[in-house]
Amino acid sequence: MIELFQKAKLHKDRAAIVSNENTYSYAQLLDRSSVVAANLLNKLPDLNEASIAFLVPPSFEYVAAQWGIWAAGGMAVPLCVQHPLPSMEYVIEDSGSKVILVHEDFQEMLQPLKANPDLSIIPLKEVFKKNSSPLPDIGLHRRAMMLYTSGTTNKPKGVVTTHGIIKSQIVTLVEAWEWEKEDYILNILPLHHVHGIINVLSCALWSGACCEFHAKFEAKDVWDTILSGKMTLFMAVPTIYYKLINYWESDNKKKQLKMSEAASRLRLMVSGSAALPVPVLEKWKSITSHTLLERYGMTEIGMGLSNSYRNERRPGYVGLPLPGVEMRLVDKDNIPVTEELPGEIQIKGPCVFKEYWQKEEATKEAFTKDGWFKTGDIAMLHNGMYKILGRDSVDIIKSGGYKISALEIEDVLRGHKDIDDSAVIGLEDEEWGEVVAACLVSGKNTMDFDEISKWLRARLPAYKIPRKYVLQKKLPRNVLGKVTKKELKSLF
Repeated sequence: MIELFQKAKLHKDRAAIVSNENTYSYAQLLDRSSVVAANLLNKLPDLNEASIAFLVPPSFEYVAAQWGIWAAGGMAVPLCVQHPLPSMEYVIEDSGSKVILVHEDFQEMLQPLKANPDLSIIPLKEVFKKNSSPLPDIGLHRRAMMLYTSGTTNKPKGVVTTHGIIKSQIVTLVEAWEWEKEDYILNILPLHHVHGIINVLSCALWSGACCEFHAKFEAKDVWDTILSGKMTLFMAVPTIYYKLINYWESDNKKKQLKMSEAASRLRLMVSGSAALPVPVLEKWKSITSHTLLERYGMTEIGMGLSNSYRNERRPGYVGLPLPGVEMRLVDKDNIPVTEELPGEIQIKGPCVFKEYWQKEEATKEAFTKDGWFKTGDIAMLHNGMYKILGRDSVDIIKSGGYKISALEIEDVLRGHKDIDDSAVIGLEDEEWGEVVAACLVSGKNTMDFDEISKWLRARLPAYKIPRKYVLQKKLPRNVLGKVTKKELKSLF
């Protein structure tokens, strides 16, 4: 039996999931997932790693579907409920999924796919009908899940992990962040991504803790849950913290005090999936007394680095490698670099993915000859901690012989009194290779870009000052809150 299920058996009477105003025990989760598994097997002995896609909103039903696929020996392929149909079609086709489990809320959306005779689209209620079947024995080596990369630089790839890899990713975080069965966490993150699935949901269920779902993010609902006093942990992306700050600021002083006191009682708050602007971290600390724990991870490795749970959390840094994770920084010739020099992050360890689905060449290219996974992210070791400088293909601008971190310039820009947010990119230039360009977000309708450049010169070297600016009401972002920088280029 999968170890996650064995752990659940130890906590049968405890609350596992809170969703749609109902509370479900671990016993109910195990029972419902075994029913799903029996219906998927349909008298077969084993699904033998067949890709099973499922389109289910964050809920108890989502977890029962995911666990049911695993229990039947299938490979779970969660679809993003916020994606348009063409994006879902790409994942379904690329993953080779012939069976799609669909919640009633999305049946109409998938209606056009029913014309494909090779696809079996099954309403979720059908696999929830009472059934029983002997379940296969699932080894740690078996493929368990396929999550798709965000596709910010090229077409999304299916990242395959085994049950053993998932176990490693969970155990590492349970140890590092000291999860306990008394913990209670709110999950408002997309459940087609490692952040929501592993860091929140799976760590909670491994520990015997309780995970509450909100179908969609509403700042008021999150603050109400914090005020209830149930929560012990909270994990989110920077844009969510930004919205929670705005909600807090819009309320009266008496309510602000209550919200701040309730938030201060949580034991841990984590930010990830995108760079956390230092002003957001500082404002959140002033409101809640929490220094958000920043960490570094990606679909292919789960989490690789983390600031300390008990010791120093340095703003703008992602700490040190997690237990069981090997890491090195290398230059363009794959030679390790020394402290204070930028290099590409490379990772080894049991947390690293198995393969890109049916992309043998891409999988081979993702690793060095001696087995290190090449993340494509650039970092630097500074005063004993790692700082992410950006992604080589997106956030590192090569201008006039300099390698410039877009993230560094963005952080400085956000310190200007009239700038709410910023995104910096490199634009092709015949003379310089690339020139620095900045998209600014402000409540003002116009800005004096010459004044901005003058203000920056007191804070950055001349070669890092943007040559071009554009003013927008908001930045284009994907469902995880990451700025889609490819879209920004068209604005210039």
